[in-house]
Amino acid sequence: MADIELRSATPDDIPAITAIYRPAVLFGTASFELEPPTEDEMRRRFEAITGNGYPYLVAEISDAVVGYGYANAFRPRPAYRSTVENSIYVAPDHQGKGVGRALLARLIEVCTEQGFRQMIAIIGDSGQRASIGLHRSLGFIFAGTAHSVGFKHGRWLDTVMMQRALGEGDSTPPRDVRSRATRE
Repeated sequence: MADIELRSATPDDIPAITAIYRPAVLFGTASFELEPPTEDEMRRRFEAITGNGYPYLVAEISDAVVGYGYANAFRPRPAYRSTVENSIYVAPDHQGKGVGRALLARLIEVCTEQGFRQMIAIIGDSGQRASIGLHRSLGFIFAGTAHSVGFKHGRWLDTVMMQRALGEGDSTPPRDVRSRATRE
């Protein structure tokens, strides 16, 4: 397999990002959206995330975008300012080939460098064994399950929460250099 190249996403990547996300919405349970967002909506989301200084990455193989991932505010209130939530999506024909691992590992590095202290994964559907295993392999621990909170594809779905400390974690007070939530 060709090497996976990671880089910061740009607005030019929005068509590929939208195409990767579409089957996750239409056929999967990783996303609880029911209708795939348009490119304009995905661009709006991208601009909101990157405009607040959060990392948004793409993975390329042979110059083609095959996955993307980003971190965003876990919750908007100021006390959550040191915690981020991650999202990773990989094109169906590239799943299971290390793309998700590369994206998540780099997001962990970047968020740690930015001074965040906790990363949360909200995994749609407790049956998402690959995502749960990926997060566990990169140091995430199980933090809970919300049972039957979504209904999609004719069935009730759980969400699994996993958590990973970044940097000093909760062993010291956070630095306030990245207090995005207080600006909103």
